[in-house]
Amino acid sequence: MSTNTAMVEKYRNNFLKEVEANVEEGEWVKMCMQCGVCAGSCPLGNAWEHPPQEIFMMIRAGKREDVLTSDSMWMCTSCYNCIVRCPRELPITHIMHGLAHYAKRLGIQPKGNPTQWFSEVFWNNMMKKGRVNELKLGLSMYFKDGFVSGIKESLKNAKLGMNMQKTKRMAPMEFFGGHGVKNPGDLQKIIKKAQELEAARIEEHGK
Repeated sequence: MSTNTAMVEKYRNNFLKEVEANVEEGEWVKMCMQCGVCAGSCPLGNAWEHPPQEIFMMIRAGKREDVLTSDSMWMCTSCYNCIVRCPRELPITHIMHGLAHYAKRLGIQPKGNPTQWFSEVFWNNMMKKGRVNELKLGLSMYFKDGFVSGIKESLKNAKLGMNMQKTKRMAPMEFFGGHGVKNPGDLQKIIKKAQELEAARIEEHGK
């Protein structure tokens, strides 16, 4: 084996091992047989920069930067079509979200990605009371590009908002902070503990 070939093989193995150690269900990546059923099953399949099977191939090829800076993982909407139809039953959805989470943890996720922005806003909204306040979530989306843009977007959707109110799809309580779980503090403690366990698992794998 030539020196260059040996270096390429080492690089490939290192990134695959890195994914296996740091990404949820990452050990399944090497089981992908590149059939493309996942891409064909995805409702957003034609919008992916790299569909899942390409991401898995790139991981095995050692293309670390191309994978972790891709916006592909952020396109996943958790519909689970890919998992249901994968002939090898790979947990594709979990891997894609795991890659997105890992890229964010490293601080190298793509900037300005709307899916990433929405997931963070949704999470922060939900964590306050354990349930999402749809009104605040909607307003956050309208005003994400500034005050003037937000006013225009709100006026454009005023009729929709009124209809939602009439059909009780938007509860009056949303205007006063919304409703939440019985003990939001307990939920926050559970999430914090889960994050600590995940951090410990990652540290253990990294040793």
